[in-house]
Amino acid sequence: MTMKTYKMTVNRGTFNVRDSGNNDGYPVVMIHGWPESSYSWELVSPFISDKLRIIAPDLRGLGDSERTLNQDLYQKRELARDMIEVINALGIQDFYLVGHDWGGNIVQEIAFAVPDRVKKLVIMNFPVLSNAAGNAEAQRVIRDKGSFVLMYQYFQQQKGLAEAMIKGNEEVWIRWLFRKPAGEAGVPEESIKEFIRCYAIEQTPFTGACYYRNMRNDMKRWQELAGRKLPMPSFYLYGNKDVVIIPAYLNHIEDCFENIQVVQLDLGHFLQEENPDLVAEHLNNFLLS
Repeated sequence: MTMKTYKMTVNRGTFNVRDSGNNDGYPVVMIHGWPESSYSWELVSPFISDKLRIIAPDLRGLGDSERTLNQDLYQKRELARDMIEVINALGIQDFYLVGHDWGGNIVQEIAFAVPDRVKKLVIMNFPVLSNAAGNAEAQRVIRDKGSFVLMYQYFQQQKGLAEAMIKGNEEVWIRWLFRKPAGEAGVPEESIKEFIRCYAIEQTPFTGACYYRNMRNDMKRWQELAGRKLPMPSFYLYGNKDVVIIPAYLNHIEDCFENIQVVQLDLGHFLQEENPDLVAEHLNNFLLS
């Protein structure tokens, strides 16, 4: 399945969209994470059933979407509102949702906002927002180990530091983020080059950092959602070699959904790029069942 790209301007801004274009397929909206773009779904797309139409927007401040300089608009609830507006502009009423990394946060916000329209939900390697108990347990484990794995988050939360140090060093930054342990497949070179290109777009060190500078507001939002259940059939696909989204985040996950399946794969955080055909197989099986 080959995806085309186009730009859409809606009330909330201008967004780049990847689209498999098979209009007879049921729409599945795929939301990427940081520091990636919708290109992160390119390797999966050839293995996705043609009964599904992939729609994969670039989030605000990443990929080829607009670089908004208002930090508040990078709260994840706001980014979800961006995506709902893009979906509406495409004339889509009901759809499936797939989200990875920060995209996994955003698809949950969409699902809470328009639960009657989201017919199935897939979360990949991101905490479940309403899982207060499991998230607290996972965060204690990380703190007890010194929180070193969160260094890239703390770095970006410091005002002005990412802008000063990443600009002109985008390749060093992206390659450090995608470094892989010896013997693991990791993210392919062509994907890394594309993410370097996008991060070199003017203002991206700031807009990328805004994803982390809003974490305090995002966490307050998670507290509001604690105990709420998502009603649609849901699937948590987890690369269990992830060193940031650790297995403890899965504790109590069954309390957060009316219907949840969990599958663990021996992959890292960027699972859809590390083993795209296997990930696509699981997505097809769930979404088409």
